[in-house]
Amino acid sequence: MTARVCVLGPSGKMGRAVISAAAGRGDVAIASAVDRTGAAGLGEPVVPGVVATADLEAGLAAADVYVDFTAPDATRAAATAALARRVPAVIGTTGLGADDEAAIAALAAVAPVVVAANFSLGVNLVLGLVRTAARVLGPDWDAEVVETHHRAKRDAPSGTALMIARAIAAGHGSSYDEVKRHTRDGDIGPRPRGEIGVATVRGGDVIGEHTATFFGAAERIEIGHRATSRAIFAAGALRAAAWVVGKPPGRYDMLAVLGLS
Repeated sequence: MTARVCVLGPSGKMGRAVISAAAGRGDVAIASAVDRTGAAGLGEPVVPGVVATADLEAGLAAADVYVDFTAPDATRAAATAALARRVPAVIGTTGLGADDEAAIAALAAVAPVVVAANFSLGVNLVLGLVRTAARVLGPDWDAEVVETHHRAKRDAPSGTALMIARAIAAGHGSSYDEVKRHTRDGDIGPRPRGEIGVATVRGGDVIGEHTATFFGAAERIEIGHRATSRAIFAAGALRAAAWVVGKPPGRYDMLAVLGLS
């Protein structure tokens, strides 16, 4: 079966990457493309026979699943619109707030939804590695995550950095919200046992770099991932789109898509 995909934000970097990655695949095909009112390229073809439109309802009606790498307000609107039609979704938008998560949860109650801050195979393997390392090393080894992205990225820390940090907390058996440290400034005192730090770097055109470091006595372990092309995220999202169609309602992650959960 070839899944018909609606791409949200075809004028954006990830929207274009998803459309490009779909070329030549047999498991998915671009069926519609929906962008914000006033976006560049509206009314123009994104693939033969498919024109970019601002009509979200029509775009969803033409598809078996939609792929969303947009912005929190657009993600919330799409999830709300997809609710009535019970359209499956693949969502990679980061920086989501409580209202956005609520809209996704409502959709996941009636349709299958894959949500991930990062769709690359490598990053999802890193999640498993850092969780294992944290479990074996324990909270006596200081854990820090450093993420670097291009200057235009709006949210911080990145969704992927938070995924990695939460995986470390899971390995420790601790609550991430109780041990996290996203900023350090001034006289903060000694580092508490079990604290998990996340540092943010922004600059240039870096697509995405993440490193988890475990500091022990006289030794250090680093587990990292560096992305050099958005194609890896687009390919993963399309793999998720083909996988999610026909699944029971619920919220899934990329580990489930890859059979690693």
